[in-house]
Amino acid sequence: MEQLLHYVWKHKLFPLSPLTTTDGRPVEVVHPGLHNHDAGPDFFNAKVKIGGQLWVGNVEIHDRASDWYRHHHDQNPAYDNVVLHVVGVADMDIPYPDGPSSAPAQGVRLIPQLELPVPTEVRQNYDRLVQEDAQPRCRRVVGTLPSLTVHGWLSALQVERLEQRTQQVQVRRQQLGMDWEATFFVTLARTFGFGINGDAMEQWAYNVPLHAVAKHRDDLFQVEAIFFGQAGLLESPCDAPYFSRLQTEYAYLRHKFSLTPMDPHQWRFARLRPQNLPYVRIAQLAMLYHEQRLNFSRIIEAADLDQLYGLLQTHVSEFWQTHYSFSSQPSPLSDRRLTDASLRSLVINAVVPILFSYGRYKSEEQLCERALTLLEQLPPEANHIVREWAAAGVKSDNAGDTQALIHLTRQYCEPRNCLRCRFGYEYLRRTPDFLREDPDDVPQP
Repeated sequence: MEQLLHYVWKHKLFPLSPLTTTDGRPVEVVHPGLHNHDAGPDFFNAKVKIGGQLWVGNVEIHDRASDWYRHHHDQNPAYDNVVLHVVGVADMDIPYPDGPSSAPAQGVRLIPQLELPVPTEVRQNYDRLVQEDAQPRCRRVVGTLPSLTVHGWLSALQVERLEQRTQQVQVRRQQLGMDWEATFFVTLARTFGFGINGDAMEQWAYNVPLHAVAKHRDDLFQVEAIFFGQAGLLESPCDAPYFSRLQTEYAYLRHKFSLTPMDPHQWRFARLRPQNLPYVRIAQLAMLYHEQRLNFSRIIEAADLDQLYGLLQTHVSEFWQTHYSFSSQPSPLSDRRLTDASLRSLVINAVVPILFSYGRYKSEEQLCERALTLLEQLPPEANHIVREWAAAGVKSDNAGDTQALIHLTRQYCEPRNCLRCRFGYEYLRRTPDFLREDPDDVPQP
């Protein structure tokens, strides 16, 4: 398996016997190089001694040497400076098209090849790891790791998750004409979907013309008309007087601004708590927008969590204080304020990514540090992913840790990218006897 060969090469898990090329020259790996996850050779700037001569260049790795041609590397100049071809099976020789060679300058110049075996224990451990069904698969090991190892990896994952979210924010910004205000609105709206309606809320926010709404921002009823109308929630008939008034107002505004509502079938209503229904969330956003307490500049300038909570807290208009939908029966009076858990979710999933992304855009590290500090100040999230890791011995001290564990699970565990994970590395280097132990009997650190 090629990924396993990558792992063995990267971590220098070589056999005790001397390494030699397929033509018998001794090989010494001074440095395996930098692992390249993009197009091009697998490892950059490796340092290897072949027959006593030091070579600095790129290394390519394949299951079989013939994969060189199957992947069309012979037609790609990026592979002309490969100094070593590491393979599981050397089923053919590979000549240089034109470039460096450590072979004698006579006849056809061949790329040096190293047939590298995967240690038996490493292969056995890898097979056992990827075949595990229970999550996390590495639970036999993670509970025994030093705290420094665990939190070092979580810190790296936390930044990796924010970098990924920065890319998502930048994609939104490009679609919105590089407008940071609109980008924040869409990011916040997506978070207001609280998972199940996240995609629909994001699509709705793209469909809300903020330039048009701004002309009527002082009139909450008109803001609601545009918000609900663009959500497609005024299309179906309803007898409620409030609904009829909104429908009439939206018809006027729709004509005035040439608006087009989204498909209402994108919304999901099944198995939702009443306060999570799209009607309530849109009503809360309408009030938040109308009161003008929340905008991009205020978010960036907020000094602490209390200020952010004050900017994000919202309520609903009179009709929604006693209704969860247009057609529902009146419910007990409530201003539908956001819970503390909801406020924390908005900070984690909307404010922090925007702050970090803007810091990257402006090259202002203090903004990125503020985003990371906010995560450290928030308590750990409660969800099944966090509980699974806690049961395995990985405890979360704050929201930064839980965000890292969510990223670890979705980007590494679920797609079985264990070879790229530091916990996976610790698993593979253990002895088979240790891994045969009952995970419940493994001592906690």
